[in-house]
Amino acid sequence: MHAAAWGDRPLSHYGRWLAEHHPEHLHSYADLLQGQPGGDTGAPETKHNPIPRGWYHTDWVAEETVDWLAGLDDGDDWFCWMSFPDPHHPWDPPASETGRIDWRDLDLPPGHPGSDEAVRKVLETKPPHWLAYWEGTFANREGGPAGFVPGRLTHDQIREINAKTHVMNELIDEACGRVLDTVAARGWLDDTDVIFTTDHGELQGDFGLLYKGPFHTDALMRLPLVWRPAPSAGAAPAVVTDPVGQVDLAPTFCAIAGIEPPEWMHGRPLPVADGEPGRERMLCEWDSQFPGYGMHLRSVVCDGWLCTVYEPSTAGRPNGLERMFGDAVLQQRSSVVYEQTATGPGGVSIATGELYDLGEDPHQWHNRWDDPACRSLRDDLVGDLYASLPTEVRHLDVVAPA
Repeated sequence: MHAAAWGDRPLSHYGRWLAEHHPEHLHSYADLLQGQPGGDTGAPETKHNPIPRGWYHTDWVAEETVDWLAGLDDGDDWFCWMSFPDPHHPWDPPASETGRIDWRDLDLPPGHPGSDEAVRKVLETKPPHWLAYWEGTFANREGGPAGFVPGRLTHDQIREINAKTHVMNELIDEACGRVLDTVAARGWLDDTDVIFTTDHGELQGDFGLLYKGPFHTDALMRLPLVWRPAPSAGAAPAVVTDPVGQVDLAPTFCAIAGIEPPEWMHGRPLPVADGEPGRERMLCEWDSQFPGYGMHLRSVVCDGWLCTVYEPSTAGRPNGLERMFGDAVLQQRSSVVYEQTATGPGGVSIATGELYDLGEDPHQWHNRWDDPACRSLRDDLVGDLYASLPTEVRHLDVVAPA
Protein backbone atom coordinates (compact mmCIF):
# COMPACT_ATOMS: atom_id res chain seq x y z
CA MET A 1 0.00 0.00 0.00
CA HIS A 2 2.70 2.47 -1.04
CA ALA A 3 -0.05 4.53 -2.63
CA ALA A 4 -3.69 4.94 -1.68
CA ALA A 5 -5.10 3.91 -5.04
CA TRP A 6 -4.27 2.29 -8.34
CA GLY A 7 -6.18 4.43 -10.77
CA ASP A 8 -9.54 4.90 -9.11
CA ARG A 9 -9.37 1.64 -7.15
CA PRO A 10 -8.43 2.07 -3.45
CA LEU A 11 -5.55 -0.15 -2.37
CA SER A 12 -5.67 -2.27 0.77
CA HIS A 13 -7.13 -1.28 4.14
CA TYR A 14 -5.58 2.18 4.13
CA GLY A 15 -6.84 3.07 0.67
CA ARG A 16 -10.35 1.95 1.57
CA TRP A 17 -10.20 3.94 4.83
CA LEU A 18 -9.05 7.04 2.97
CA ALA A 19 -11.73 6.64 0.29
CA GLU A 20 -14.40 6.41 2.99
CA HIS A 21 -13.27 9.18 5.32
CA HIS A 22 -11.17 11.58 3.20
CA PRO A 23 -11.89 10.80 -0.47
CA GLU A 24 -10.53 14.17 -1.54
CA HIS A 25 -7.04 12.81 -0.77
CA LEU A 26 -7.32 9.44 -2.52
CA HIS A 27 -5.19 10.84 -5.35
CA SER A 28 -2.94 13.09 -3.27
CA TYR A 29 -0.12 10.55 -3.55
CA ALA A 30 2.13 10.21 -6.57
CA ASP A 31 1.12 7.42 -8.93
CA LEU A 32 2.89 4.18 -8.04
CA LEU A 33 5.39 2.80 -10.59
CA GLN A 34 4.54 5.35 -13.26
CA GLY A 35 7.78 7.32 -12.98
CA GLN A 36 5.99 10.61 -13.48
CA PRO A 37 8.10 13.71 -12.68
CA GLY A 38 7.29 15.90 -9.70
CA GLY A 39 8.59 17.77 -6.69
CA ASP A 40 10.98 20.68 -7.11
CA THR A 41 13.35 18.89 -9.50
CA GLY A 42 11.10 16.76 -11.67
CA ALA A 43 12.33 13.60 -9.95
CA PRO A 44 10.42 10.45 -10.90
CA GLU A 45 7.55 9.32 -8.68
CA THR A 46 8.04 12.39 -6.46
CA LYS A 47 5.36 14.79 -5.30
CA HIS A 48 4.55 17.51 -2.79
CA ASN A 49 1.78 15.54 -1.11
CA PRO A 50 -1.03 17.81 0.15
CA ILE A 51 -2.43 15.21 2.56
CA PRO A 52 -2.45 16.31 6.23
CA ARG A 53 0.11 14.46 8.30
CA GLY A 54 -2.49 12.84 10.55
CA TRP A 55 -4.06 11.11 7.54
CA TYR A 56 -0.76 9.98 5.99
CA HIS A 57 -0.25 6.21 6.07
CA THR A 58 2.60 6.31 8.60
CA ASP A 59 0.49 7.99 11.25
CA TRP A 60 -2.53 5.89 10.22
CA VAL A 61 -0.57 2.65 10.87
CA ALA A 62 0.54 3.97 14.27
CA GLU A 63 -3.05 4.94 15.13
CA GLU A 64 -4.34 1.51 14.14
CA THR A 65 -1.66 -0.10 16.32
CA VAL A 66 -2.48 2.07 19.33
CA ASP A 67 -6.17 1.26 18.92
CA TRP A 68 -5.39 -2.48 18.74
CA LEU A 69 -3.28 -2.31 21.90
CA ALA A 70 -6.11 -0.50 23.66
CA GLY A 71 -8.35 -3.50 23.08
CA LEU A 72 -6.07 -5.86 25.04
CA ASP A 73 -6.46 -6.73 28.69
CA ASP A 74 -3.54 -5.91 30.97
CA GLY A 75 -2.63 -9.57 31.46
CA ASP A 76 -2.81 -10.60 27.80
CA ASP A 77 0.17 -12.05 25.96
CA TRP A 78 0.45 -10.48 22.53
CA PHE A 79 2.46 -10.22 19.33
CA CYS A 80 2.07 -7.23 17.02
CA TRP A 81 3.52 -6.86 13.53
CA MET A 82 3.42 -3.14 12.64
CA SER A 83 4.27 -2.57 8.97
CA PHE A 84 4.85 0.90 7.51
CA PRO A 85 4.75 1.39 3.72
CA ASP A 86 7.61 3.90 4.00
CA PRO A 87 10.44 4.47 3.30
CA HIS A 88 9.61 3.56 -0.28
CA HIS A 89 8.69 5.06 -3.60
CA PRO A 90 6.61 7.05 -4.35
CA TRP A 91 8.67 9.70 -2.59
CA ASP A 92 5.80 11.84 -1.38
CA PRO A 93 5.63 12.46 2.39
CA PRO A 94 3.22 15.18 3.54
CA ALA A 95 4.23 18.54 2.11
CA SER A 96 3.80 20.03 5.59
CA GLU A 97 6.81 17.97 6.77
CA THR A 98 9.28 18.43 3.92
CA GLY A 99 10.69 21.61 5.47
CA ARG A 100 12.53 19.37 7.94
CA ILE A 101 15.25 18.67 5.37
CA ASP A 102 16.22 20.89 2.41
CA TRP A 103 17.39 18.73 -0.47
CA ARG A 104 19.70 21.54 -1.54
CA ASP A 105 21.77 20.92 1.59
CA LEU A 106 22.43 17.25 0.81
CA ASP A 107 25.50 15.69 -0.76
CA LEU A 108 25.18 12.82 -3.18
CA PRO A 109 25.12 9.49 -1.32
CA PRO A 110 28.57 7.97 -0.72
CA GLY A 111 27.71 5.11 -3.08
CA HIS A 112 27.32 7.46 -6.07
CA PRO A 113 30.52 7.51 -8.16
CA GLY A 114 30.17 11.28 -8.67
CA SER A 115 29.72 11.76 -12.43
CA ASP A 116 28.15 10.07 -15.43
CA GLU A 117 31.60 9.08 -16.65
CA ALA A 118 32.44 7.53 -13.27
CA VAL A 119 29.07 5.74 -13.15
CA ARG A 120 29.69 4.18 -16.53
CA LYS A 121 33.20 3.11 -15.54
CA VAL A 122 31.87 1.32 -12.43
CA LEU A 123 28.92 -0.33 -14.17
CA GLU A 124 31.04 -1.62 -17.06
CA THR A 125 32.81 -3.98 -14.63
CA LYS A 126 29.53 -5.61 -13.57
CA PRO A 127 27.28 -8.10 -15.37
CA PRO A 128 25.64 -6.47 -18.42
CA HIS A 129 22.18 -5.71 -16.99
CA TRP A 130 23.70 -3.15 -14.60
CA LEU A 131 24.88 -0.81 -17.35
CA ALA A 132 21.90 -1.70 -19.52
CA TYR A 133 19.57 -0.53 -16.75
CA TRP A 134 21.41 2.79 -16.44
CA GLU A 135 21.29 3.29 -20.20
CA GLY A 136 17.62 2.28 -20.45
CA THR A 137 18.04 -0.85 -22.60
CA PHE A 138 17.22 -3.18 -19.67
CA ALA A 139 13.64 -2.54 -18.53
CA ASN A 140 13.76 -3.21 -14.78
CA ARG A 141 10.13 -4.35 -14.54
CA GLU A 142 10.84 -6.41 -11.44
CA GLY A 143 12.14 -3.43 -9.49
CA GLY A 144 10.71 -0.18 -10.81
CA PRO A 145 8.83 1.53 -13.65
CA ALA A 146 9.51 -0.27 -16.93
CA GLY A 147 10.22 2.96 -18.80
CA PHE A 148 12.52 4.56 -16.22
CA VAL A 149 16.05 5.39 -17.43
CA PRO A 150 18.45 6.05 -14.52
CA GLY A 151 21.03 7.67 -16.80
CA ARG A 152 18.69 10.64 -17.23
CA LEU A 153 18.65 11.41 -13.51
CA THR A 154 20.15 14.68 -12.38
CA HIS A 155 22.12 14.97 -9.17
CA ASP A 156 19.49 17.35 -7.79
CA GLN A 157 16.76 14.77 -8.41
CA ILE A 158 18.73 12.21 -6.39
CA ARG A 159 19.15 14.79 -3.61
CA GLU A 160 15.42 15.56 -3.51
CA ILE A 161 14.48 11.87 -3.41
CA ASN A 162 16.90 11.28 -0.54
CA ALA A 163 15.62 14.33 1.36
CA LYS A 164 12.06 13.04 1.10
CA THR A 165 13.26 9.61 2.24
CA HIS A 166 14.89 11.17 5.31
CA VAL A 167 11.55 12.84 6.12
CA MET A 168 9.78 9.49 5.76
CA ASN A 169 12.27 7.95 8.18
CA GLU A 170 11.76 10.72 10.75
CA LEU A 171 7.99 10.22 10.62
CA ILE A 172 8.44 6.47 11.17
CA ASP A 173 10.73 7.16 14.12
CA GLU A 174 8.12 9.41 15.70
CA ALA A 175 5.34 6.90 15.01
CA CYS A 176 7.34 4.11 16.66
CA GLY A 177 7.93 6.38 19.63
CA ARG A 178 4.21 6.99 19.97
CA VAL A 179 3.47 3.24 19.97
CA LEU A 180 6.22 2.51 22.50
CA ASP A 181 4.88 5.27 24.73
CA THR A 182 1.54 3.46 24.62
CA VAL A 183 3.20 0.16 25.54
CA ALA A 184 5.00 1.89 28.42
CA ALA A 185 1.78 3.49 29.66
CA ARG A 186 0.22 0.03 29.90
CA GLY A 187 3.17 -1.16 32.02
CA TRP A 188 4.35 -3.68 29.41
CA LEU A 189 7.64 -2.18 28.25
CA ASP A 190 9.93 -4.19 30.57
CA ASP A 191 8.46 -7.45 29.27
CA THR A 192 8.28 -6.50 25.57
CA ASP A 193 10.87 -7.35 22.91
CA VAL A 194 11.04 -4.78 20.13
CA ILE A 195 12.51 -5.66 16.72
CA PHE A 196 12.84 -3.12 13.91
CA THR A 197 13.80 -4.09 10.37
CA THR A 198 12.61 -3.84 6.77
CA ASP A 199 12.07 -6.08 3.77
CA HIS A 200 14.60 -4.63 1.33
CA GLY A 201 16.85 -1.67 0.69
CA GLU A 202 16.78 0.96 -2.05
CA LEU A 203 19.47 2.02 -4.51
CA GLN A 204 18.79 5.71 -3.67
CA GLY A 205 21.45 7.00 -6.09
CA ASP A 206 24.12 4.38 -5.39
CA PHE A 207 25.83 3.56 -8.72
CA GLY A 208 23.69 6.37 -10.22
CA LEU A 209 20.62 4.11 -9.96
CA LEU A 210 17.19 4.19 -8.32
CA TYR A 211 14.61 1.65 -7.17
CA LYS A 212 15.55 -2.01 -6.65
CA GLY A 213 15.78 -5.19 -8.72
CA PRO A 214 18.22 -8.03 -9.50
CA PHE A 215 21.22 -6.23 -8.01
CA HIS A 216 22.81 -7.98 -5.03
CA THR A 217 24.57 -5.10 -3.33
CA ASP A 218 24.65 -3.55 0.13
CA ALA A 219 22.19 -0.84 -0.94
CA LEU A 220 19.52 -3.53 -1.31
CA MET A 221 20.70 -6.41 0.91
CA ARG A 222 22.23 -4.75 3.99
CA LEU A 223 19.21 -3.82 6.07
CA PRO A 224 18.61 -2.11 9.39
CA LEU A 225 18.01 -4.68 12.13
CA VAL A 226 17.62 -3.46 15.70
CA TRP A 227 16.50 -5.71 18.54
CA ARG A 228 15.78 -4.29 21.96
CA PRO A 229 15.29 -7.36 24.16
CA ALA A 230 12.81 -7.11 26.99
CA PRO A 231 14.73 -5.49 29.88
CA SER A 232 13.34 -8.13 32.23
CA ALA A 233 15.35 -10.74 30.29
CA GLY A 234 18.58 -9.11 31.47
CA ALA A 235 20.33 -9.12 28.06
CA ALA A 236 23.27 -6.72 27.82
CA PRO A 237 23.33 -4.29 24.85
CA ALA A 238 25.62 -5.48 22.07
CA VAL A 239 26.47 -4.91 18.42
CA VAL A 240 26.49 -8.15 16.44
CA THR A 241 29.09 -7.92 13.68
CA ASP A 242 28.58 -11.45 12.36
CA PRO A 243 26.47 -11.68 9.19
CA VAL A 244 22.84 -12.27 10.13
CA GLY A 245 19.70 -12.30 8.04
CA GLN A 246 15.96 -12.08 8.18
CA VAL A 247 15.83 -15.85 7.99
CA ASP A 248 17.02 -15.65 11.62
CA LEU A 249 13.96 -13.68 12.74
CA ALA A 250 11.38 -16.48 12.90
CA PRO A 251 13.61 -18.74 15.05
CA THR A 252 14.31 -15.72 17.25
CA PHE A 253 10.58 -15.12 17.73
CA CYS A 254 10.20 -18.77 18.71
CA ALA A 255 13.03 -18.47 21.23
CA ILE A 256 11.44 -15.37 22.79
CA ALA A 257 8.14 -17.25 23.08
CA GLY A 258 9.87 -20.31 24.56
CA ILE A 259 8.84 -22.70 21.80
CA GLU A 260 10.89 -24.93 19.51
CA PRO A 261 11.07 -23.71 15.90
CA PRO A 262 9.73 -26.20 13.34
CA GLU A 263 12.29 -28.21 11.41
CA TRP A 264 11.54 -26.48 8.11
CA MET A 265 12.59 -23.08 9.49
CA HIS A 266 15.97 -21.91 8.28
CA GLY A 267 18.19 -19.58 10.29
CA ARG A 268 19.26 -19.54 13.93
CA PRO A 269 17.95 -17.62 16.93
CA LEU A 270 19.65 -14.37 17.86
CA PRO A 271 21.88 -13.62 19.66
CA VAL A 272 24.71 -16.16 19.61
CA ALA A 273 24.80 -17.82 23.01
CA ASP A 274 28.04 -18.30 24.93
CA GLY A 275 29.88 -21.32 23.63
CA GLU A 276 27.98 -21.43 20.31
CA PRO A 277 29.88 -20.95 17.04
CA GLY A 278 29.49 -17.54 15.44
CA ARG A 279 27.83 -16.92 12.13
CA GLU A 280 30.35 -17.23 9.29
CA ARG A 281 28.11 -16.46 6.34
CA MET A 282 24.74 -15.22 5.17
CA LEU A 283 23.02 -16.14 1.91
CA CYS A 284 20.71 -14.17 -0.37
CA GLU A 285 18.86 -15.47 -3.43
CA TRP A 286 16.93 -13.92 -6.31
CA ASP A 287 14.56 -15.83 -8.58
CA SER A 288 12.55 -13.75 -11.01
CA GLN A 289 8.83 -13.51 -10.44
CA PHE A 290 8.37 -12.53 -14.11
CA PRO A 291 8.91 -15.65 -16.21
CA GLY A 292 9.96 -13.56 -19.18
CA TYR A 293 13.05 -12.50 -17.23
CA GLY A 294 14.03 -15.73 -15.47
CA MET A 295 17.05 -14.33 -13.64
CA HIS A 296 18.63 -16.42 -10.86
CA LEU A 297 21.19 -14.94 -8.45
CA ARG A 298 22.86 -16.66 -5.49
CA SER A 299 25.02 -14.63 -3.09
CA VAL A 300 27.11 -15.30 -0.03
CA VAL A 301 28.68 -12.82 2.39
CA CYS A 302 31.60 -14.52 4.10
CA ASP A 303 35.00 -13.51 5.51
CA GLY A 304 34.56 -9.91 4.41
CA TRP A 305 33.72 -10.77 0.79
CA LEU A 306 30.52 -10.63 -1.22
CA CYS A 307 30.28 -13.27 -3.94
CA THR A 308 27.32 -13.51 -6.35
CA VAL A 309 26.75 -16.25 -8.91
CA TYR A 310 24.42 -15.66 -11.87
CA GLU A 311 22.93 -18.98 -12.83
CA PRO A 312 21.73 -19.40 -16.43
CA SER A 313 18.58 -17.43 -17.20
CA THR A 314 15.30 -19.24 -17.75
CA ALA A 315 13.60 -16.46 -19.71
CA GLY A 316 10.28 -17.68 -21.08
CA ARG A 317 9.93 -20.69 -18.80
CA PRO A 318 6.48 -20.65 -17.13
CA ASN A 319 6.49 -20.27 -13.34
CA GLY A 320 2.81 -19.77 -12.50
CA LEU A 321 2.47 -16.00 -12.90
CA GLU A 322 1.21 -16.47 -16.45
CA ARG A 323 -1.90 -18.16 -14.99
CA MET A 324 -2.80 -14.78 -13.49
CA PHE A 325 -1.75 -12.39 -16.24
CA GLY A 326 -1.83 -14.58 -19.32
CA ASP A 327 0.97 -15.55 -21.65
CA ALA A 328 1.87 -11.89 -22.17
CA VAL A 329 4.21 -12.09 -19.16
CA LEU A 330 6.14 -14.81 -21.00
CA GLN A 331 6.67 -12.49 -23.96
CA GLN A 332 7.97 -9.58 -21.86
CA ARG A 333 11.53 -10.79 -22.18
CA SER A 334 14.60 -9.37 -20.56
CA SER A 335 17.04 -7.74 -22.95
CA VAL A 336 19.87 -9.40 -20.99
CA VAL A 337 20.01 -13.19 -20.77
CA TYR A 338 22.79 -14.97 -18.90
CA GLU A 339 24.06 -18.19 -20.41
CA GLN A 340 26.26 -20.84 -18.83
CA THR A 341 29.92 -19.85 -19.18
CA ALA A 342 31.54 -22.09 -16.59
CA THR A 343 30.92 -25.07 -14.38
CA GLY A 344 31.42 -24.36 -10.70
CA PRO A 345 32.11 -26.66 -7.78
CA GLY A 346 29.88 -29.71 -7.72
CA GLY A 347 28.97 -29.30 -11.39
CA VAL A 348 26.95 -26.10 -10.77
CA SER A 349 26.21 -24.14 -13.94
CA ILE A 350 27.51 -20.58 -13.70
CA ALA A 351 26.78 -17.82 -16.15
CA THR A 352 28.79 -14.95 -14.68
CA GLY A 353 29.28 -13.32 -11.31
CA GLU A 354 30.44 -10.58 -8.98
CA LEU A 355 33.10 -10.55 -6.28
CA TYR A 356 33.85 -7.68 -3.90
CA ASP A 357 36.25 -7.10 -1.03
CA LEU A 358 33.93 -5.34 1.41
CA GLY A 359 36.81 -4.03 3.50
CA GLU A 360 38.68 -2.31 0.67
CA ASP A 361 35.63 -1.67 -1.52
CA PRO A 362 32.64 -0.98 0.75
CA HIS A 363 30.54 0.49 -2.08
CA GLN A 364 31.15 -2.52 -4.36
CA TRP A 365 32.52 -0.51 -7.25
CA HIS A 366 35.33 -2.92 -8.26
CA ASN A 367 34.18 -6.33 -9.44
CA ARG A 368 36.99 -8.85 -8.88
CA TRP A 369 35.18 -11.83 -10.44
CA ASP A 370 37.60 -12.11 -13.38
CA ASP A 371 40.69 -10.99 -11.44
CA PRO A 372 43.27 -13.83 -11.77
CA ALA A 373 44.60 -12.96 -8.31
CA CYS A 374 41.16 -13.78 -6.84
CA ARG A 375 40.44 -16.93 -8.84
CA SER A 376 41.15 -19.36 -6.01
CA LEU A 377 39.23 -17.24 -3.48
CA ARG A 378 36.32 -16.93 -5.88
CA ASP A 379 36.13 -20.68 -6.42
CA ASP A 380 36.29 -21.30 -2.67
CA LEU A 381 33.43 -18.85 -2.05
CA VAL A 382 31.31 -20.36 -4.83
CA GLY A 383 31.88 -23.79 -3.34
CA ASP A 384 31.00 -22.51 0.13
CA LEU A 385 27.86 -20.87 -1.26
CA TYR A 386 26.47 -24.04 -2.80
CA ALA A 387 27.53 -26.20 0.13
CA SER A 388 25.59 -23.86 2.43
CA LEU A 389 22.33 -23.69 0.49
CA PRO A 390 19.47 -25.61 2.13
CA THR A 391 19.12 -29.13 0.79
CA GLU A 392 15.33 -29.03 1.16
CA VAL A 393 13.43 -25.94 0.05
CA ARG A 394 9.64 -25.64 -0.02
CA HIS A 395 8.86 -23.86 -3.30
CA LEU A 396 5.44 -22.24 -3.33
CA ASP A 397 3.39 -21.68 -6.46
CA VAL A 398 3.13 -18.07 -7.61
CA VAL A 399 -0.34 -16.90 -6.63
CA ALA A 400 0.17 -13.11 -6.75
CA PRO A 401 2.86 -10.69 -7.89
CA ALA A 402 5.33 -9.67 -5.16
